[in-house]
Amino acid sequence: MTSLIPARTQSELLEVNRHFYNALWSDARLIEPERFNTWPLVRSLLAPAQRRLEVAPGLRPRLPIEDTQFVDISAAALGKLRARGGSGTLGSITALPYGNAGFDLICAFDVIEHVDDDERALAELSRVAASGAALITSVPLHPAQWSGFDAFVGHRHRYEPTELTSKLARHGFAIERSAAFGMMPKSSRLVDLGMWFLIHQRELAMWTYNRVMMPLGVRFQKPLVLAPGLIDTAEVGEVLLLCRRGSC
Repeated sequence: MTSLIPARTQSELLEVNRHFYNALWSDARLIEPERFNTWPLVRSLLAPAQRRLEVAPGLRPRLPIEDTQFVDISAAALGKLRARGGSGTLGSITALPYGNAGFDLICAFDVIEHVDDDERALAELSRVAASGAALITSVPLHPAQWSGFDAFVGHRHRYEPTELTSKLARHGFAIERSAAFGMMPKSSRLVDLGMWFLIHQRELAMWTYNRVMMPLGVRFQKPLVLAPGLIDTAEVGEVLLLCRRGSC
């Protein structure tokens, strides 16, 4: 099983996620994509990818802001992306507001696990991807590692690697390369402390995350170590995947 908490309706889940991320992004600063450890990978894929889409970037876009289409549930995030020159549309990964086969490069970081109907999310990503398009995505792994943090941030799934590979294949995506990913602290005590502050001292917690923790996390990122296919995930809590859309 990948979902370990009671199901909400899609509209209820959307509102929970929108409330959390609007609050997160309303007082946050946009971080340029070049500052993330994903940039070398993204840059290597840009030349043949004239049509680009990023789903749910918040204020942490990984694709170039100019000439990329962004779709997000957070009006606060989209407003700041537009002010920076981006093209943003309110929408959900389960109902992307674009036509079929319209994009050559798609990013969807930390989003598939946030919806109950992840099959629908993958079907939508597949629908808007052109034949041969690249999809860069990341998801948390191992249902046995489910914690209160997952529930708090609106996760609905953690994935077993074999199940994840099968889900992607059903929607026409093959894993080309992968890497260990994620900025969440390994210390469960530190995570619990952060959650306590988010519940009891929300404004202070948001300010600290946006102005202190995130800049430090970006500054001390380790380079992505990409390997062919799916890496050994036994000790990996979150994985980044570069997938390729097969022929329609």
